[in-house]
Amino acid sequence: MARQKSQSSWLRCLSLSYYIRRPRRLALVCVFFVVSTFLIWDRQTLVREHQTELSSFSKENQKLQQKLDEIRKFLREKVGDLPEGLDIGNTHHSEDEAEEKQDEVDDELPKHGPPVLDRVVLDGSKDAPQDDDPVARERRNKVREAMLHAWTSYETYAWGYDELKPKSRTGVNQFGGLGATIVDSLDTLFIMGFPEQFKKASEWISTHMTFNKHYGASVFETTIRVLGGLLSAYDLSHDDMFLHKAQELGDKLLPAWHTPSGIPYVTIDLASGSAANPGWTGGSSVLADVGTEQLEFIGLSQRTGDPKYKEKVERTILALKKVMPSDGLLPIYISPHSGKPTTQKITFGAMGDSFYEYLLKVWVQGNKTEVVKHYREMWDQSMEGMMTLLKKTSPSNYLYLAERSGDALQNKMDELACFAPGMLVLGMDGASEEKAQKYLDVAKELARTCYNFYQSTRTKLAGENYHFRDGEDMMVGTAYNILRPETVESLMYLYRKTGDNKYRDWGWDIFQAFEANSRLPTGYVGLHDVTTGTKDDMMQSFFLAETLKYLYLLFSPPSVIPLDQWVFNTEAHPLRIIPRVNEPISLEEANSEGNGSRLMEQDRKVEMMERMQNSSNKRNTRKRLGRKEVRGGTLGTFEYR
Repeated sequence: MARQKSQSSWLRCLSLSYYIRRPRRLALVCVFFVVSTFLIWDRQTLVREHQTELSSFSKENQKLQQKLDEIRKFLREKVGDLPEGLDIGNTHHSEDEAEEKQDEVDDELPKHGPPVLDRVVLDGSKDAPQDDDPVARERRNKVREAMLHAWTSYETYAWGYDELKPKSRTGVNQFGGLGATIVDSLDTLFIMGFPEQFKKASEWISTHMTFNKHYGASVFETTIRVLGGLLSAYDLSHDDMFLHKAQELGDKLLPAWHTPSGIPYVTIDLASGSAANPGWTGGSSVLADVGTEQLEFIGLSQRTGDPKYKEKVERTILALKKVMPSDGLLPIYISPHSGKPTTQKITFGAMGDSFYEYLLKVWVQGNKTEVVKHYREMWDQSMEGMMTLLKKTSPSNYLYLAERSGDALQNKMDELACFAPGMLVLGMDGASEEKAQKYLDVAKELARTCYNFYQSTRTKLAGENYHFRDGEDMMVGTAYNILRPETVESLMYLYRKTGDNKYRDWGWDIFQAFEANSRLPTGYVGLHDVTTGTKDDMMQSFFLAETLKYLYLLFSPPSVIPLDQWVFNTEAHPLRIIPRVNEPISLEEANSEGNGSRLMEQDRKVEMMERMQNSSNKRNTRKRLGRKEVRGGTLGTFEYR
C-alpha cells in the first residue's frame, strides 16, 4: 500500500489542477521551463556555428594541404630529395595515404592534353583580380587586342614558320623552322587569357616541333626563345609535353659546350651536334651569348633532376669569373679555347648586355640562397664598373651608358642597353640602403634617357643606337627600329617598384607610336628609318614574346606574375623561382677539366687554322648586314633588309 501511495503522489504532480492550487510551485515550473528552453536553444546555436566553422576550416585545410602536396611533389620529383630535417606536408599520414593524396593531385594536373588555364590568367578568368585603375584597365585591353591582332595575322599568313613578313603576307624561317613565333608567344597567350590560341600553339609544338635540323643554329637565340619558351609554358600550364620537348632540345644543344675552357661555341648544327664560331668574331665566342644560357639550363636541371645541364653552364661562369677584372666588366669576345678575352671592347649594349642581367637573375632564380651568392657578388662587382661608364649630356643632362675600348670611352648607347634600369631596380633587393637608393636614382635617370630615345624622333619610335655630343644632347645613329622591348621592360620594373604613373604614361606613348607607325592589317612591322617612317617587312617574334607582354604587365596589377615568385629570362619568358638548397655552392667548387689537357695541343692547332680561315672571311662578312644584333647576341647570318 505504501508503494501505491508513493506512485499516486508522483502522478499527482503531473496534474494541472495540482499547480493551480499551488501558484508558487507553478511559477517555479514556468521559470525552469523557460531557462531550460533557452539553454537548449543556445547550445544548439553554438553547435551549428561550431559546425560551420569546422567545415570552413576543413575546406581551407584541404586547400592548404593540396598546395603543400604540390610543393612536396615538385621539390622531390623535380629538384631532388628534400634537405634532411626539412618537413613539408602532413608527415603523420601513412605512406599509402600520402601516395593516395599525391595521386589525387597528379590527376588534377594535365599531362599531355590541353592544360587548364586557371592559374595565372588575368583577363578572361572568373578569378581575375580587380584593377581599381580604369585607365590602366583600358590600356591593358588595348595591348591585349594588339596581341590578338599580331597572333591572328601570324596564324593567317605564316602558321608554322618562324616569323611573319606582314607586307609580303608570308612566313620566313630564320631559326631552322622551329616555329619561333609560336613558342615565343606561348606564355603571352597564357597570361593574357587566350586559351584557344594557347591550345592550338600547344598542339603544333606537340606534333610538329622537331630538332633534327641541319642548320647553323644560334645557341643563344635557340636557348632564350625556344628552350626558355618551353620551360615557361611548362611552369604556367604544368603540361609535361613542354618539359619533354625542352629536355630534348637541351640535349641537342649540349655539344656546344665541348671546349677545353668551358666557354661554349655560339652556333651548332642541331642534327649533327657540330659546333663552331662564326668568322666575323675571329673565332671567338660572344660574351652575352655564353653568359645568357644559365637561367634556362639551370631551370632544366631543376625540373628534370638531371644536373648535367646546370653543370655545363655554371662551368662557363666559373671560367669567366677567373678572368673577370677588378671592375667586373668583361670584353665582348672570349676565346673558347683559352677562356680569355680577345678584344678590349666593353658595352652594356649588343653582345655584352644580358651577361650582366643573368648574373643577377640566376641569384634571383635560386631564391637568393647561399648556393648562388657568388652570382650576386659578381653582379655587384660589375655594377661598380658600370658606374664608371655613366656620363651626362648637355644641355638636357640626359644620363647615358657609354661604351669603352681600352681606356677610351665612346659616347654611344644602344637602345638594347635600356634593359639596365629594370636590372638595377631588380638588384635593389639585397643591396645596402645607400646602394639601393643609388641604383634607383640611376635607373630613373637612364629610363628618362631611353624614353627620350623615342620622343626625340619624328615617329616617336627609337632608333637602334644614339650618339652624344656636347651641346647637342642625343642624335640617332643607326636609324632602324625592330619593335624592341627593352625600354618598356624597364618601365614595368620601375612602375612596380615606385607606383609612379609616369612610367605607365611613358609606356602608353610608346605603344601608341607602335600602333601609329608599325601596325598593318596583316600584323606589325619595324621601320627602316625612324626619321622617315619607312617600314620594313618583318614581325619579330620578340614583339609578341617581350614588347607586348611587358606593356601588358605594365598596365596590370603586380599580382600578375609577381616578381617574388617569377624571374624573366632575357626573352621575357617567366620561370618560377625555385630555391637552390642542399647542393654545393655554385662557382666555388672546382669543376673537372676532363680530357682538356690531353686535347689542348690539338685545340691550339685547330684555333690557328680557324683564325687563318676567319681572317680571310672577315672582310666579306663585315660588308653584310647579316649579323642582326639582338639583345645579347646575334640572329644568325640572314640579311636584314
